[in-house]
Amino acid sequence: MIKSLSNERVRKVVSYIQKSKARKESNVFVIEGMKMLREAPVLQVREAYVTEKFLDGASEEDKEILWRYGAETVTDEVMKKMADTRTPQGVLAVVSMYQYSEEEVLDGYKEMGIEKPLLLILENIQDPGNLGTMLRSSEGAGVTGVILSKGSADVYNPKVIRSTMGSIFRMPFMYVDNLPAFVEKLSERGIKTYAAHLKGKRNYDKFDYTKPTAFLIGNEGNGLSKETADAASEYVMIPMKGQVESMNAATSAAILTFEASRQRRK
Repeated sequence: MIKSLSNERVRKVVSYIQKSKARKESNVFVIEGMKMLREAPVLQVREAYVTEKFLDGASEEDKEILWRYGAETVTDEVMKKMADTRTPQGVLAVVSMYQYSEEEVLDGYKEMGIEKPLLLILENIQDPGNLGTMLRSSEGAGVTGVILSKGSADVYNPKVIRSTMGSIFRMPFMYVDNLPAFVEKLSERGIKTYAAHLKGKRNYDKFDYTKPTAFLIGNEGNGLSKETADAASEYVMIPMKGQVESMNAATSAAILTFEASRQRRK
């Protein structure tokens, strides 16, 4: 059992929780809770930790999973030190990062058994909770890949991971250096790109999304940059009542992608 807060492995996990640089250098991220561990691909899990208190009440199935990963027992105090949450669930694991190629993100729909790509493009999304929610709702809507600008939050931030509720293991994504150029590249591939924009002249439900489609969502406070928005094929508007001036970025992404999902249902 690990009892010392200064244990080298404990300090490593804490660095992965707190620092994006540490995660990238070791090519890992941290997940918390038994649900996330159950969903994690077996070959991705590098190490796992569990408290005695959790083991005392764990099912035989959960104990078997923890045994499979060679989970190290730690004290409640050590778990609290390592975890990102105020009230740790008693299970924590270090998992290898995913490295998706451009081909996997853009053409992954073929492996998913989906006829046409449905992409979500995010520019400078800053809020980890928003980003995690977008990845989760994207999976639910049948999005086949997510593209992020370099200025967006780190997908492997612990708050993002929690908000994905497991979708981090299944949603292909990639970061790009030049988002406007990438959007233009998608157009050249025959993918229609739609920018969620207050200057849109037509409501979002007036377009045909059954063909190859990509939605562009901008920063929570500033929306899409002019250069990125102008690279899109069309502006789309989400009509609002009352005195609301703009829609939450994650909500906008869900509205658009689920409309595409609705249109594609047979």
